[in-house]
Amino acid sequence: MSSVTLDTGLVDALGAKTAGLLQRAFSMLTVGDLLTHYPRRYARRGELTPIASLPLGEQVTIVAEVRSVAERPMRQRRGSIVEVVISDGAGALTLTFFNQKWRAEQLQVGRQGIFSGKVGQFKGHQQLAHPDYTLFDDEDAARLNAEARQSTPIPIYPATSTVASWQLQKAVADVLERLAPVADPLPDEFRHEHGLLDADTALRRLHAPAEFDEIDAARATLRAHEAFVLQTALLQQRHEVRSMAATVRAAGGLLERFDARLPFERTPDQHDVGEVIARDLEGRWPMNRLVQGEVGSGKTLVALRAMLQVAESGGQSALIAPTEVLAAQHVRSIARMLGPDLAPELMPTLLTGQLPAAERRKAALRAASGQARIVVGTHALLSASTTFADLGLVVVDEQHRFGVEQRETLRAKGTAPHVLVLTATPIPRTVAMTVFGDLDVSTIRSLPPGRAGIATHVAPLAEKPGWFGRVWERVTEEVAAGHQVFVVCAAIDAEATVKDKDAPEPPPTLEGEQPRTRWGVVQVREMLATMPSYDSLRVEILHGKMPGEQKDAVMQAFARGEIDVLVATTVVEVGVDVPNASTMVILEADRFGVSQLHQLRGRVGRGAVAGLCLLVTEAPEGTPARSRVDAVASTTDGFALAEVDLELRGEGDVLGDAQSGARSSLRLLRVVADADLIAIAREASERLLQGDPALARHPGLVEALTRRLGQQERAALAKN
Repeated sequence: MSSVTLDTGLVDALGAKTAGLLQRAFSMLTVGDLLTHYPRRYARRGELTPIASLPLGEQVTIVAEVRSVAERPMRQRRGSIVEVVISDGAGALTLTFFNQKWRAEQLQVGRQGIFSGKVGQFKGHQQLAHPDYTLFDDEDAARLNAEARQSTPIPIYPATSTVASWQLQKAVADVLERLAPVADPLPDEFRHEHGLLDADTALRRLHAPAEFDEIDAARATLRAHEAFVLQTALLQQRHEVRSMAATVRAAGGLLERFDARLPFERTPDQHDVGEVIARDLEGRWPMNRLVQGEVGSGKTLVALRAMLQVAESGGQSALIAPTEVLAAQHVRSIARMLGPDLAPELMPTLLTGQLPAAERRKAALRAASGQARIVVGTHALLSASTTFADLGLVVVDEQHRFGVEQRETLRAKGTAPHVLVLTATPIPRTVAMTVFGDLDVSTIRSLPPGRAGIATHVAPLAEKPGWFGRVWERVTEEVAAGHQVFVVCAAIDAEATVKDKDAPEPPPTLEGEQPRTRWGVVQVREMLATMPSYDSLRVEILHGKMPGEQKDAVMQAFARGEIDVLVATTVVEVGVDVPNASTMVILEADRFGVSQLHQLRGRVGRGAVAGLCLLVTEAPEGTPARSRVDAVASTTDGFALAEVDLELRGEGDVLGDAQSGARSSLRLLRVVADADLIAIAREASERLLQGDPALARHPGLVEALTRRLGQQERAALAKN
């Protein structure tokens, strides 16, 4: 029997048929991909809960047999429900699947398996909605049942409709039997210091433990592998940047002239972060810095001063923003801040995909010739046709909207340019260390003086439905006082048959039916048109499907005070600066995340006018959805909310798919729970790289880093 390694292709290890299934279901290509698909949990017959005593609302795992299968149409929407009755011989339970006809073919009467899920109740009967399950075939049923009787842990793997858990277990057992010894990515001293297993033992014990006591040590070891390999990869990227030779960009007359005309004093944080950036720009290697700060804390000012320092030597700056509205506003804001003397010299230029062809060619020519020393745009800046004469600084606004690859694509348009990453979404320390570990991090905490602040209140319609009318009265009162109002909706048209791609995705109910969005931009506009108190108000709408010129025109009209109430989607989430806007109403606030709600309300209270944010929700008290809304109402500290967001959502959602490599390589590591381990791994990795930069004495770590890079490349290819 031929041996295999972690780098052996699954086609060679398991044959084309099985390899094809695993590739289609999980994008697995190698034995290493398969063996990092770890068991989600372990089952044992003696410890499984009998159906007759299942606790409502808790996660359970049971061994049972399929007794009946039925399919019926859903009442309130198109599609069908498959209902499967299972029994453990003493009690019975219903499994419910929505719009998944193939379940009826898979879950045939008489099949045995392990079923896991949260116990719910519908019409007095207990059920599991969309449970995970492992079905036994005749041969495996006998073997697994024997293992269960012997109290051997049965691994249960994350499965799909095409590849069941038992099939994964069978494939894993096959390759483990032939797997050559696995090289250890951890330095021996680190492993011994922290009482960890060797890599080979840990991998085998996690997939095929002889007893439950073996699992924790194996998991702890492999979790440490992830932390150490990730931190080493990030530090290598950092060292790689620092090995480049950067053009020194010294400050001079442009920055002095700009500072002289500033009508206000910079805050202490703006001053301190600005000094750090100024030193970076004069350094021997390219700056690679993340600046995080609350909405309105002055990140744009800090970035503009950096652009002026780069422009002093004839260099150009490219600022990439996530939306056309924000890019256009940046250009106007930058031109206004530069004033009539400096603006013509630096020629801030807008370059987006929706510009008319002639204007886009003119903007591209200004960038290519070096005439425009500040170029602001959207993804159009990443186009191969966009070139620069001397790109000295890349500024990425709202980093969470962009992936690492996009940042690097823009960087490649210059010769070792400096990079400044901005985010108004405060990042918890552990996430910054995990996702942005290749960047130096600066924080602007203080807000400029003279801001009136924001009061946030929940309008809990589940308990107080009468408050809905009061919300709209409050809007008219603010307009009567000479102020303007945002109304934010979760969708463009709640009645549309095709769901808005940007609308938040609510969780399914026990019936499996997604609760419909009640209030889209279209519905709110129609409702306000029927209210006599709004007859004299100037109401306009704004959403992402409007043409770029129209969106920009609406925003400029709102900024000039020509619109009283702007009904919009989350297109207004970032960068919209209207000091006279005093109030924001967020309908169905429970459909948004904590950070997004905090971002949205940052659009009001930006001037001397006190801000008011009304979070309208029908979510009942005590539900996770309501907890998010209540958390935002409880504080305006974005850094505290970032930690709450991480606890409520988990790092998978917070990191997001865009942060290439971080999420894709984390299987066991948990950013919050393992914060100390991540910090320890970073410190140890830094020491190791100082003593052995090429990792010549650590071949196992080199192999692990190479495999991790392969994962990232495959993930990047899958996106293109």
